[in-house]
Amino acid sequence: MSYDRTTWRRRIAERTDLSSQVVHLTRETQQLTVAQVLYNIVDQQTITGSSTESGFICGSRPAVCFQDAPLIGICQNVFYEQKHKENNAGLKTRYRAVGVALPKDYAYCKGARPVIYDKTAEAKQYLPKDQWWRIVNFDLTNKDSFVDWTHEREWRVPGNFNFELEQATLLFVQEKNYRAFISLCKANKKDYMDRIKGVVIMDNLLY
Repeated sequence: MSYDRTTWRRRIAERTDLSSQVVHLTRETQQLTVAQVLYNIVDQQTITGSSTESGFICGSRPAVCFQDAPLIGICQNVFYEQKHKENNAGLKTRYRAVGVALPKDYAYCKGARPVIYDKTAEAKQYLPKDQWWRIVNFDLTNKDSFVDWTHEREWRVPGNFNFELEQATLLFVQEKNYRAFISLCKANKKDYMDRIKGVVIMDNLLY
């Protein structure tokens, strides 16, 4: 069954577990704050794809990762990651509640697709090599070592993802991140805040 975009959005609006947006989250680096990382993404209008070395991408093609979940679900994922790291010293921070939300149909038309959750070795048997970027390992056979990332409802797009600012909603974990981003825009005389769709301070949803 097919239906127009308005009906599609109305269907999603009736579900608290679905969203019309996909979300890319980022994090700080050793050199840059998370606000600076997000500023660079906005300034370049590009999200750089992760690789096997820098992320969890299967195969040789880098890919950009999104989560297909409402913002409250995104916040719950981030909050759990924080608590899990507190209880497991040495774990790498995978992402913060800072990033970009984009309309799902917009991302789809630019090549983004839901990932394929399956055992990696098995998925490689039925997918061509140039599609391995869609594989996310999923294995519930060992009760002492579950591999399950389905809570992220991940979408990916191969390579880098270029986007128009007018399609982007910016997400900030705290007001201070938002203020830091504003300061960077003013310092560089950029009108990005006048061009984007909107801003969400995620701290208001996290706690």
